[in-house]
Amino acid sequence: MTDNTVAGRDEQPGRALAELLRNWWESSARDGREKPTQQSLAKRLGVDQTTLSRYLNPAHASNAPRRIVEQLHSALRAPADDLVRACALAEAAAGAAPSRKRPTATAAPGTASMPAGTASVPAGTASVPAGPTGRRGATARWWDRSPVAYPTLAIASLLLLVLGGFVWWLAPTAWQSDAKATANVSDRPSQGTDWPLARKGDVLWKARTVQLLLRANGFDVKVDADYGPATAEAVKQFQAAHGLTPDGKVGKDTWPLLVIPVDSRTTKPDAVTAVQYLLHHAGVPTDSTGTYTLSTMRSLKEFQESRNLPVTGAGDEGTWRALLNAQGPDQHK
Repeated sequence: MTDNTVAGRDEQPGRALAELLRNWWESSARDGREKPTQQSLAKRLGVDQTTLSRYLNPAHASNAPRRIVEQLHSALRAPADDLVRACALAEAAAGAAPSRKRPTATAAPGTASMPAGTASVPAGTASVPAGPTGRRGATARWWDRSPVAYPTLAIASLLLLVLGGFVWWLAPTAWQSDAKATANVSDRPSQGTDWPLARKGDVLWKARTVQLLLRANGFDVKVDADYGPATAEAVKQFQAAHGLTPDGKVGKDTWPLLVIPVDSRTTKPDAVTAVQYLLHHAGVPTDSTGTYTLSTMRSLKEFQESRNLPVTGAGDEGTWRALLNAQGPDQHK
């Protein structure tokens, strides 16, 4: 391998980092675990999806900071041996980023320095050295030589951002199987610790969870993420059967009776689906199978650990309550 080849690779640590991160993401679907969407992964890392897409795009040099690289390695359960190389590439990419400040010109050996305001190079001087090596010309990068390089790069970057946002808007995301699920939901989780109140008119996560649990308890309701009259009537019937005031609202007295423990012995697919749905929207990528799998157990343990709950891998009452409080804000029509 020639020195020129090595130099060429050293100048592209960002591209190599992007390829490695992309490979982690593409290879994360294994051992029964579903590959996380970029939307859920970005939410977990605390960055927007457009930024994450740039980090994972091999067509461009990635500038992912070391913190993000380490979090991606953990979230995607990438090979342990890859972490050292990925961190080295991230640091190299950060050090290779071109500075916007032009180097200060210095006089060639044996030549007097040019006074301030001098517009031309004295006769006999072939070039103006720049940088610590005192050389330009053959090693100058193209963007330093081109007067239109920076405007062109700025316009191209803007177009890529607009195109990436448009593609993301069009792409279908998990759990958006009905029209109600296209509402704009904030990534900010609830700060409460008590059972939330679900009532008629709620849409998205509250309505879907109540409907799935009603089905798990034997009520034939449609799961459309819309807490309408049919759902409210089924809640009233459930409450009356359990000696509660039939008001059609699911609160602190109804939730504990409605939720179903989820573990390896659970035979209620709708209850398992509800847990998997809540885990996914709490930032823990999870497969949606309706079956308590090894992946579901790992995801539950990960969530429980993040909430300082007993790490059992089972969906008990405390875990159900924490999952409900880890969702986005209320959506009510």
